[in-house]
Amino acid sequence: MFKYYCFITNENIKTKKEKQMKKLAIVLCTLFFLSSNAQAKETITVVGSSTVYPFSTVVAERFGKDGKNRTPIIESTGTGGGMKLFCAGVGSNTPSATNASRAIKDKEVTLCKNNNVSFIELAIGNDGIALANSVDGVDMNVTREQLWQAMAAEGPHPEKWSDIDSSLPDQKIHIMVPPPTSGTRDAWNSLVMKKGCPKDILEAKGKKACQNMREDGPVIEAGENDTLLIQKLGADPNYFAIFGYSYLDNSRDKVKAIKIDGVEISLDSIQDYSYPISRPLFVYFKKEHMDVVPGLRKFMKMFVHKKAIGKRGYLVELGLVPLDNETMDEMVSRTK
Repeated sequence: MFKYYCFITNENIKTKKEKQMKKLAIVLCTLFFLSSNAQAKETITVVGSSTVYPFSTVVAERFGKDGKNRTPIIESTGTGGGMKLFCAGVGSNTPSATNASRAIKDKEVTLCKNNNVSFIELAIGNDGIALANSVDGVDMNVTREQLWQAMAAEGPHPEKWSDIDSSLPDQKIHIMVPPPTSGTRDAWNSLVMKKGCPKDILEAKGKKACQNMREDGPVIEAGENDTLLIQKLGADPNYFAIFGYSYLDNSRDKVKAIKIDGVEISLDSIQDYSYPISRPLFVYFKKEHMDVVPGLRKFMKMFVHKKAIGKRGYLVELGLVPLDNETMDEMVSRTK
């Protein structure tokens, strides 16, 4: 797995001094191997979803508090970017886990398999995707069909919300969306763009055409930093942004969510999936690192412990919507 090689030849070793030099080289090579291997394995690295990032960060901080292991390094790369890094191979230069705001795709499973990476999939909770604006902005109730019209490249390209329906505000459309590498973008495409797409376009042009977003101004591609999105919403009440429920729930003084298909986003509506843009959240752990990276199995188990994701768990207090009991039991069994 974590391999370092030193090549020491026997060619032209004749004198006593040359033999001593060879022994010294072997000692130095061994020390290099041990120190490099130990350093490579000391710290757990996690990449992936910006939505799952704050939850993983809290688990990592708690993991590092006991002083027995280093606090894991958590990076926000987006779900798609995280999967590429995670599935790239096995070794000290690859992450041991990746956060995901949607399930792993078939092509990512193939990439992992081709690079000899196997994994444990853990659903850690549920989440709802909010379409939010400033607390000083308008209140709205939109359907997924109306959102598709506002955002789709194949749609009518309205300039104002009222161009879609006279009951909507007479206000220009400005929606900040996650980049294509984001799992939130994938989930939005599946749960909003595809669902809201007219049947004739879906049948004639396919799913991709339904999910393509307009590039003429009203839809603005933003980065993975959801905290920055909330700041932008606070600065301009005419803008909307798409991000996970936990960011909304922890910024109620700055932003609010609009209703989708008449349903308000909440813990209850996400857990029972009555909120139409609800989804599970995941963390994937690399099996090949389990017996090599110290503390990795313990770290994995912390994600599905009732103290973390139970109904009164510390991650639930941060906005994670808990799993049902049956699903939670299944996730715990996967860590054994």
